[in-house]
Amino acid sequence: MTTGPASDSPTPTTPNSPAPDAASGPRPSLLTRPLLLRFISMVGASLSFFLLLSVVPAYAAERGGVGAAGLATGSLMLATVLGELVTPRLVGRFGYRLTLIAGLFLLGAPALVLTVSGQAAWIAAVCFVRGLGFALTIVAGGALTASLIPDERRGEGLALVGVVSGVPSLVALPLGLWLADRVGYGPVAVAGGLAALAAIVFVLGLPDRADRADRADRSEQPLGVVRGLRTGVLLRPVLVFAATATAAGILVTFLPLAVPSASAGIVAVALFMQTAASTLTRWLAGRHGDRHGSARLVLPGLLLSAAGVLVIAPTAHPVAVIAGTALFGAGFGITQNATLALMYTRVSAASYGTVSALWNLAYDGGMGVGAAGFGIAAGLTGYPWAFALTALLMLGAVAPALRDRRTPAGSQ
Repeated sequence: MTTGPASDSPTPTTPNSPAPDAASGPRPSLLTRPLLLRFISMVGASLSFFLLLSVVPAYAAERGGVGAAGLATGSLMLATVLGELVTPRLVGRFGYRLTLIAGLFLLGAPALVLTVSGQAAWIAAVCFVRGLGFALTIVAGGALTASLIPDERRGEGLALVGVVSGVPSLVALPLGLWLADRVGYGPVAVAGGLAALAAIVFVLGLPDRADRADRADRSEQPLGVVRGLRTGVLLRPVLVFAATATAAGILVTFLPLAVPSASAGIVAVALFMQTAASTLTRWLAGRHGDRHGSARLVLPGLLLSAAGVLVIAPTAHPVAVIAGTALFGAGFGITQNATLALMYTRVSAASYGTVSALWNLAYDGGMGVGAAGFGIAAGLTGYPWAFALTALLMLGAVAPALRDRRTPAGSQ
């Protein structure tokens, strides 16, 4: 917990400076014991969230219809966004570890009583509490994880974080529905709850603040979310990442509807290609960023993402759909890693929570806005033109990306 006035600039390093040269000395160890413990807790949170992500709407729809399913998902995402806004303040007051423990408890405990009632209001209330818990885990947990990664290997470390958190989601999302069909909703809900609660044990072994944060000036106040959004060196990467996240939400939601039903298998292949490509390029971008800096990767990632969405537009052609999703995935992985790594280099450790909150707000908000807006556009123009329009709108983020590349060192 820090006291005193905030510093005049949130930038302890120059905005576009490359990471330290790995050849200048031995590279610090990446897989330390604290980071491995954090990975275990991350897997527990990811399993808990994604195991029930599709199961809860299905349970709500069975009990109260389609409207109840929408209410469940809506309350979950609303609470997540609200929680992301306040978590940096909670981290500043209570520290990483206690905030993360609270998040895991709020994510897990309500799941144990999900099936006590089938009323829509009850399900929505459970989802709302779990959404708050999920927000605490991803923001406080993301900030803590960043503090455990050596500066010299930040990009590579963040890429590894993406793999560790992403693989459980790929497994848990279909597994939840499969299990619900065979053992019922109750056991799946309990399993999801216990996954988050069990992760608390591993959080207890984590440092409350990493050594780097402990050495920071105790008089420094962390940036708030609002001030972060008013700080150019943080806002510009947020805008670029949000532009690519809108397309990610669109593909997950509408690709199965846009591709002709006779090519249903193509959708599965395409989404797998997207995930595989983004995982690979996120890793490669991290390694490149550690050696040469992440700033110059942001614009290529954005352009690659937009090109992929444009290639998808002729949805009746399987080759275009698969190639486009792979191209988008490659750009999305680059943008994910480059924007997050860049934002962390532009603040002190005291403001890692704010960076985590801003980045996740761009992710969740972008996906939600993209899906909602695309649904309206597709209804008016059809899917091919809606995809082409999406690619064009994504190019609007070229302006902040170019501005960021030209920002003089030390400017905001």
